[in-house]
Amino acid sequence: MSETVSGGTAVRAGAKEWLGLAVLALPTLVLAVDVTVLFLALPHIGADLQPSSAQTLWIMDSYAFLVAGFLITMGTLGDRIGRRKLLMIGALAFGAASIIAAYAPSAELLIAARALLGVAGATLMPSTLALISNMFRDEKQLGLAIGIWTSVFSAGLALGPLVGGLLLEWFWWGSVFLLGAVVMVVLLVVGPMLLPEYKDTEAGRLDLVSVALSLATIIPVIYGIKDMATNGVDLVPVAVLVAGVVFGVVFVLRQRGMADPMLDLKLFRNRSFTVALSVMLLSLVATGGVYLIIAQYLQLVEGLTPLRAGLALLPAAIVMVISSVLAPGLAQRFGPGLVIGVGQLIAAVGYVLVSLVEPAGGLGFVVVGLAVLYFGGGPMMALGTGIIVGSAPPEKAGSAASVSETGTELGVALGVAILGSVGAAVYQGRMDDVNPAGVPAEALADAQDSLDKATAAAAGLPEQLGNAVLEPAKEALTGSLTVVAGIGAAMVAILGVLIMVTLRKNRDAPESDANADPQPADASSLDPTPGVPEPGRAG
Repeated sequence: MSETVSGGTAVRAGAKEWLGLAVLALPTLVLAVDVTVLFLALPHIGADLQPSSAQTLWIMDSYAFLVAGFLITMGTLGDRIGRRKLLMIGALAFGAASIIAAYAPSAELLIAARALLGVAGATLMPSTLALISNMFRDEKQLGLAIGIWTSVFSAGLALGPLVGGLLLEWFWWGSVFLLGAVVMVVLLVVGPMLLPEYKDTEAGRLDLVSVALSLATIIPVIYGIKDMATNGVDLVPVAVLVAGVVFGVVFVLRQRGMADPMLDLKLFRNRSFTVALSVMLLSLVATGGVYLIIAQYLQLVEGLTPLRAGLALLPAAIVMVISSVLAPGLAQRFGPGLVIGVGQLIAAVGYVLVSLVEPAGGLGFVVVGLAVLYFGGGPMMALGTGIIVGSAPPEKAGSAASVSETGTELGVALGVAILGSVGAAVYQGRMDDVNPAGVPAEALADAQDSLDKATAAAAGLPEQLGNAVLEPAKEALTGSLTVVAGIGAAMVAILGVLIMVTLRKNRDAPESDANADPQPADASSLDPTPGVPEPGRAG
């Protein structure tokens, strides 16, 4: 049961709510694991289903494209039809799609199943985060709950390679999908007993034109960014990206003219909301770019297997869990702006440590630097998410959560595209002068393009010639990592100072922001048990 705190203005969560948080952590963990687990399964899928190179890309990317494309739609839909109801529908769809993917007999069916997983996954993330904001109305408890939610997601990202490695050691590639089906069954059984229902009783019908415009904005933007990061700047991805931006302008104009928009643009008038979203997005640009090159460094320079590379990343996940859980308590004492800002400065130190890496014996700098980086980034993820969701009125929490998750997707994609391109340019620039005698022109051209191609080219050459190509390539990739890590250090240091200055007066950024427009929740819409409003629950 929940109890009313002194003054009657807030409600403290009881055992039921904390058990509900544990239930909400399950799909969060699965979604995070699903981001990275498929990398290990791809060789096994290729041997079994024999997809073309284009099909392989779609097996990987269809999930991410549709998650990003449907986040805003699903967050708003949950506000209208009920967040628990949408979560249950999404869990059912995710479980079914997981089973289809696990036993897919062809690449085409696997791509379709991955696409359905993306749509279902888009219902889960904003629903879990919005429900947390309903269940934990006390400020301190809400901060801790979001910190735990963030920690679970971060841990899942790091555990993906470990979980995948263990499953593939004993089972076939489809087992990585069945894990999601099992978790969703648990959620479907236990969720209705522990999770409250919430919806905006005054919201209008979902505008299908706005849905179409949001998809026409986000999916082309994500596709264009990822394609340019993979294949370089070309007419087609640039045209797709520009088309997405144009649709985005039309989407914004339509929302501004609607009485009940799909995305309430008034949220962006809140300084805390906008600053937190901007800092989160930009810091993830730095993280996404550096993580991309670190993943290559661990496997191609240090020669670690995917499983051992996952173990090397585990300390970073552990310290991020710690800092994410500690952040809400520190924010109560010192203010969220100061805690996030100091965290970003600590992260900058981590980037500097990574930038000191060497081609030989640099593993320690990467492991320690990444751990320091993640420790400093934990408060931003925990408190930033809390500020974004807490800045919105309760009936708009789903929409705010979807904006937060969309910002995360865009941040990582931009990091891969922008800083990944910088890293590629540094690598290719350093390889331009490498021209060992006796190396065939075709092999040399491959080596000058990327380290993975250099590794493949060296494998087809005599040992001496192979080493003449491979060693400079490893040094070039290490050089690209140092440059990108240096850029990341500068970015997050500036962000740290920016957020400390911007939110310096805010002990409780969401509540004390002069531009905020909080609206009390309708007590009748908070219904943990259908037909029986919880005593004492009020906005």
